Amino acid sequence: MIPVTKPFTPPIEDYKKLLDGIWDRNCLTNNGPLVNQLESSLKEYLNVPHLLYLSNGTIALQIAIKALGISKKIITTPFSYVATTSSIVWEGCTPIFVDIDPLTLNIDPSKIESAIEEDTEAILATHCFGNPCDIDAIAKIAQKHNLKVIYDAAHCFGTTYKGKSIFNFGDISTVSFHATKLYHTVEGGAVITQNAALQKRMSYMRNFGHDGPEIFNGIGINGKNSEFHAAMGIINLKYIEKILSRRKKVSDKYDFYLNKKGLTRPIIERMARPNYSYYPVIFRDTIERDKVIDILESNNIFPRKYFSPSLSQLDYVEGITPISDNISRRILCLPLYHDLKDEEIEIIAKLIINAIKIS
Repeated sequence: MIPVTKPFTPPIEDYKKLLDGIWDRNCLTNNGPLVNQLESSLKEYLNVPHLLYLSNGTIALQIAIKALGISKKIITTPFSYVATTSSIVWEGCTPIFVDIDPLTLNIDPSKIESAIEEDTEAILATHCFGNPCDIDAIAKIAQKHNLKVIYDAAHCFGTTYKGKSIFNFGDISTVSFHATKLYHTVEGGAVITQNAALQKRMSYMRNFGHDGPEIFNGIGINGKNSEFHAAMGIINLKYIEKILSRRKKVSDKYDFYLNKKGLTRPIIERMARPNYSYYPVIFRDTIERDKVIDILESNNIFPRKYFSPSLSQLDYVEGITPISDNISRRILCLPLYHDLKDEEIEIIAKLIINAIKIS
């Protein structure tokens, strides 16, 4: 079977060495030494000033919204994973959907200002498939209208913009370290900010508000992560450059076979270095896309319709986003992971080409 993705797993002996230390210390969670080590290593690798390791990427979004004091309307994208929208609603805010740029699949900055209302407080934009948004345009709009900016950078570990980590932009960036991501800690996520006071506020929030054993600094939640997850992150970080390099080679191989075959690919932001977290292709229509899915699945190959449905179609929100709706009916993410073999890529590509020819 060829799945859409597969977690990278390091040599088990490396992981077991860190497990021995966990057993010896008998400290399993509550901001243990491996969590602290991972945070320091991630800040150094990413060259970011403030990073908090959390239990997952969804809680990262929720803490970001809460830490910025947002309680009303948030402009956001309809083309992302459901957690982007559900986190907004979960925090009692109202998502205002702005349609996407059909070329980049990111929120279209040219449509943001017309969606701003008196009670709009923030922009929550997703760097879709690890491809940066138009960060400069969003920053100008946010500054003009005094809006906070949260970037859902769940897909973005290793992506850079203007030579810097993508996590350096906006008031807060969030990231997922779920097992499906190219860098993972099995389960996990993080919030990253340039603002020291904001980082301190979020550090209280992730631990119930504790400011000592019997003192509480505001409302909090359990957003902590364990030593076991941090151990996986510490080991996997040693292999990140190999992972990123291999994913680029897999993407390049797909490009070689599928170039000029009638498929559309997202345009990468001009000043970005992407991380090749996904390989999305857009077909001419739903019929062609679904035919490809049927043929691939009959050969034990399982792509995914990322992202479908368009989030504006969820039954607990409202929004008119024709471009996102259309793309969501035609897009497909092909298998992409570190040990996907060249011959498997060739098989996938040829099956797609043959399906398109007979459709």
